[in-house]
Amino acid sequence: MSHFRPMSCNRSRRQLIVLLFMAVVTFSSATLTNAAEEKTKRRRKSRKAAAAEQAAGPRNYRSKNFIMHTDLPKKEAQDLLKRMETMLRLISRYWGAPCRKTIECYVVKDLQKWPPGSLHPRGVQSIAAGGGVTLSQSQALLSNQQIIDADAVVYAVAKRGVPLHEAVHAYCALTFGRTGPTWYSEGMAEMGNYWRQNDSSVKLEPIVLQYLQNSETKKLEEIVYGAQISGDSWREYAWRWALCHLLANNPNYAKRFRPLGLALLNKQNVDFKQVYGAMFQEIVFEYEFFIQHLDQGLRSDLISFDWKRKFRKSRGNSRVRVKISAGRGWQPSGLMVDAEIEYQFSVEGHWKLAKKGPELDADGTVILPPPTPDGNDKVIVSAKPAPEKSADANDGNEAPAAGQLLGIVLVYDEDTGYRLSKPFNLGRYGTFTAPATGNLYLRCHDKWNEIADNSGTVSASIKEQGMGAPLKEPNAEVLRTNKVRSTNK
Repeated sequence: MSHFRPMSCNRSRRQLIVLLFMAVVTFSSATLTNAAEEKTKRRRKSRKAAAAEQAAGPRNYRSKNFIMHTDLPKKEAQDLLKRMETMLRLISRYWGAPCRKTIECYVVKDLQKWPPGSLHPRGVQSIAAGGGVTLSQSQALLSNQQIIDADAVVYAVAKRGVPLHEAVHAYCALTFGRTGPTWYSEGMAEMGNYWRQNDSSVKLEPIVLQYLQNSETKKLEEIVYGAQISGDSWREYAWRWALCHLLANNPNYAKRFRPLGLALLNKQNVDFKQVYGAMFQEIVFEYEFFIQHLDQGLRSDLISFDWKRKFRKSRGNSRVRVKISAGRGWQPSGLMVDAEIEYQFSVEGHWKLAKKGPELDADGTVILPPPTPDGNDKVIVSAKPAPEKSADANDGNEAPAAGQLLGIVLVYDEDTGYRLSKPFNLGRYGTFTAPATGNLYLRCHDKWNEIADNSGTVSASIKEQGMGAPLKEPNAEVLRTNKVRSTNK
């Protein structure tokens, strides 16, 4: 006789849970499959759209001041227009004149995608060579050559900033009716390619930077007065950029450079030496100095020389006192030195080589490390006297410490102009023998293209050794903070 036994409640629940779990897994699997299929479909659709866009050939894009005909993908074209608008705003502000007309541009990525006859033959020729050209014409009054109307069209390959370069030419042609002499025209057009708001630091294409760093420096007079034609080569453009960048950003020459440029653009009877004649040798020196230290991030305003500072010799017990900033290049000490004469120096103060870096003295010695995250740092500043050292003992061959005070002598010769001696190590306290007769300059040792974020100053006293009372060794640094205490050892 068989008996019927009802299924237990727990067993029923378990089976129900299993069935529900299988249903959820099946649903999730189906959902994931559908999602994957949808993602694949979107990718295929995106690729098809991109392929269709490329196959469609050139398209037209507009912005406030440009109309661009290009075979670039939509996003690339829009990004380029945005950069060109920014550049145009900056150069219009620099030259103090808005662009008179919309600038028409043909920007080509692949010549094969452009219908025959759609581009001017000269444009095709320049683009095929990997460059660009701006075709312009203007109408002027015969009486005074005043421009009354102008037209300009840009043809450019879509690489290496060529469209921005040519857009500067177009702006000058439309606004002034001309672009100026070749050295100025091409130099400023290259600047337009790199111009950024509130940032005058060097930012070059790597190939251009390497060329300028590894080539023999082209003479300034050759750039301005040598035989040249527009479109000769990107290498010639690089030297013209270097000169224009220096003159536009170095405070010693910027105030005259803009009026000079406007005069050249308006075809006035001006000449480079006519404008800069009194300071021509200084420009030659600073141009060559700029090229010597050229690197990404270098700022020509921070490495400029102060030509107005008066210098004097050390006499008797007199000493020269000067403050030196960590955030600048070579700075005048105010002291004229004589070759082979020994001088004594004493330096107080501290500086930093980075916003969150440690405080350093003029020896480059850390006197206050950066604060720890918990803010409970305590630093002992030693007041143990440092041994007096002779800065010329190693003839400057020993690598200076980061943050160490350095010296150099600027020498002037009527025939050869300015030149610098080899730099030599100084520091917080000691002596040095002048390597040449001339004006002593000082600076904080740091990479030339990294001084913009430095801060702090030191105060230096310098005098001829053996004349009058010797300088006292500066006290050890004691920063005014309750987390620092001083001990004598």
